[in-house]
Amino acid sequence: MTQNEILTANLAAVGEDIGQELGAKMVKDFQDAYPTETQWFNVGKNIINNILSQPNCAGIRFYNALDETGQKTLVIVGLDEDENIICEYSTINSDGVIGKHVGIVADRVGRPGTKTGDTILDWWT
Repeated sequence: MTQNEILTANLAAVGEDIGQELGAKMVKDFQDAYPTETQWFNVGKNIINNILSQPNCAGIRFYNALDETGQKTLVIVGLDEDENIICEYSTINSDGVIGKHVGIVADRVGRPGTKTGDTILDWWT
């Protein structure tokens, strides 16, 4: 998807499988250019599914952030089709009562060091 296509695409359609070779090259290029930056974060399936399960959620945004101890992390939020952060949503329970819910704002990602020996070359070759 070209930059122009991304800017005009439906949010749910943004992103594509770039393949292992290009993915590995992009990651290696970043790590070579910024050797002191955090190399990766892990995000669990459960929180991703919870974010995507919010009504009208069309995508996810990942913000670079600092946690309470000053460590780099990600803050993750759901987006509606207009790319607005889902701050609040409504649901109706089985008794017909409307409930208001606060949108999910996620963190607590896994950081490098939780599994030893992982470099881009270890797991992509």
